[in-house]
Amino acid sequence: MALISLDDLEGLDEDEQLDDDITDNPEPMGDEHSDRLLAHWRAVASTHQVTVPTEMRGPIHEMARNNQQREPVPFALISCQEKMGEVMWEERVYPAGKWACVRQAEELYEQSISKSFMKLMRFICKENSAGGHLGMTIPVVSTVLVTADGETLDKNVETGFYLPAAFQDAPPRPHDPDVEVVQRDAFTVVAGPFVGTTNEETVTRHIGLLRELLGASASERLRSGVYMVAVYENPGVPRRRNEIWFLRR
Repeated sequence: MALISLDDLEGLDEDEQLDDDITDNPEPMGDEHSDRLLAHWRAVASTHQVTVPTEMRGPIHEMARNNQQREPVPFALISCQEKMGEVMWEERVYPAGKWACVRQAEELYEQSISKSFMKLMRFICKENSAGGHLGMTIPVVSTVLVTADGETLDKNVETGFYLPAAFQDAPPRPHDPDVEVVQRDAFTVVAGPFVGTTNEETVTRHIGLLRELLGASASERLRSGVYMVAVYENPGVPRRRNEIWFLRR
């Protein structure tokens, strides 16, 4: 989900394929593999000063085994700008719908989104009134605020995912009071893709790059100071696919 970076894990070659191995293996995962996967996540999280508690072993296992069961969040494409066959940005409309969200404010931006996503993982996997795995949608989206200097992210971040279609009409209730299921109105975004990590430095840099790409005239029709970071792939993918979303006024 790109909420904990793997770019610093060059020394963990043996563990880099854990997610793929578990997804491809239909047999139940033994304790040894479960421990290795938990250790892998802990090593990743430590690069951002985040601790992964033992209680996350079950959700991590379930997310790995159900990695292929991911629904795309529906949208309508309005326009697409390409250059030499490469998408520079797209304008899209996302429909009204229910999202499960967590708001977290930690010392570091990476801590805020990492801890929020762990709460969402527990909700997705079992800590809900349905009592089972809900399924996952992509992308996972974090709403971020840029402070007045234009170079710093507010650490109070809301991270959420669109509930799968099967649960849109009757969403399960979260056990954790920090997880809130909210109804969002339809919204329009201009989405600019980028590949790699989603830490504070890369997010602020790509916000600036997209603003330059769109130019002043286009930017006048967009909200300033609030942006969305959309993440499409799980933490086991070193070169993850992400997008910066500018919101239409």
